[in-house]
Amino acid sequence: MTHKLDHRTLGNTSVDVTTMGLGTVPLAGFKAKVSFVEAQDIIQAAFDGGIRYFDAAPLYGFGKAEYNLGHAIRELGIRDRITVSTKVGRVLKAQSRTKPLDTVYGIDWVEPLPFLDVYDYTYDGFMRSFEDSQKRLALDHIDILYVHDLGRAWHGDEADTYWRQIRDGGGYKALDELRSSGAVGAVGLGVNETEAVLTVAREFPIDAAMIAGRYSLLNHEPLNGAFDELLKRNVSVVAAGVFNSGVLATGVKGGDASYDYGKVPEKIVKNVRAIEALCERHGVPIATAAIQFVAAHPAVVTVVLGGASPDQVTRNIAAATASVPAAFWADLKVEKLIPDHAPVPGYA
Repeated sequence: MTHKLDHRTLGNTSVDVTTMGLGTVPLAGFKAKVSFVEAQDIIQAAFDGGIRYFDAAPLYGFGKAEYNLGHAIRELGIRDRITVSTKVGRVLKAQSRTKPLDTVYGIDWVEPLPFLDVYDYTYDGFMRSFEDSQKRLALDHIDILYVHDLGRAWHGDEADTYWRQIRDGGGYKALDELRSSGAVGAVGLGVNETEAVLTVAREFPIDAAMIAGRYSLLNHEPLNGAFDELLKRNVSVVAAGVFNSGVLATGVKGGDASYDYGKVPEKIVKNVRAIEALCERHGVPIATAAIQFVAAHPAVVTVVLGGASPDQVTRNIAAATASVPAAFWADLKVEKLIPDHAPVPGYA
């Protein structure tokens, strides 16, 4: 079933995205083996459901997500009808000659491609990463290019090294050349924080920012000025991680939920239980509430969700487009589960 998803443009560009996009982490072997046939079925379900925006990154399965996405695009014959994004900031090298990185969110990919990633935010690093992604995707043009995981939230004490690379080592120059030449349609950041986005937006004219997990029913920090500034700078927010890695998709009743890829803190458990109670009272699935709350902010142009099966993709699309009573959003504010000034569907 095809749903009517609105189309929006990023920043001052002509790049078009639907209000829901498909993230390809599940196509890369996240917690489970995924064959190409299974990946193509997921992409087909997303396209059939109205999604026209697909996001990937070299990190996902160390090239596997890009490979599966690119091959599926060709097999399905849909390239001219979709928008594709990927990321730079990592260069993939042969696994046999590369040391694994110790990262904040360590992921043990199931049957990834035989590569490992190294960070590189220089001119040469961005250009190599971009060209390698083109080959895996088999695309001569990539619509959106994000700088992946730049900032202190990911790199900690090493962050200054990578800030120097993008500023003094030519990273910004590479982005400018790729965009001005038409090799990419839009550039931005793909990060798990808002501070890095604001820093870059003040230094370099980005078009968009994919921000994962920092704005959700459980995290309202961007309402304290960050999203307002991005709106003024015409930087479109691409919202990811709206389930905070699962707890807002499943709730806490099952006992196996995760929050930001770890154990759910007791304070978060308490908040989710309160949200679940309101959801039950109004007949609103918690996943529906999580998606639509984020999508309601005027800075957000699209919400990107993964899907481990065609059925999961279909359910996510249905959740994004379902009708939710206005009283539900009002009660979230009455019970102080979201701020009074938080935008919600239906009214500002």
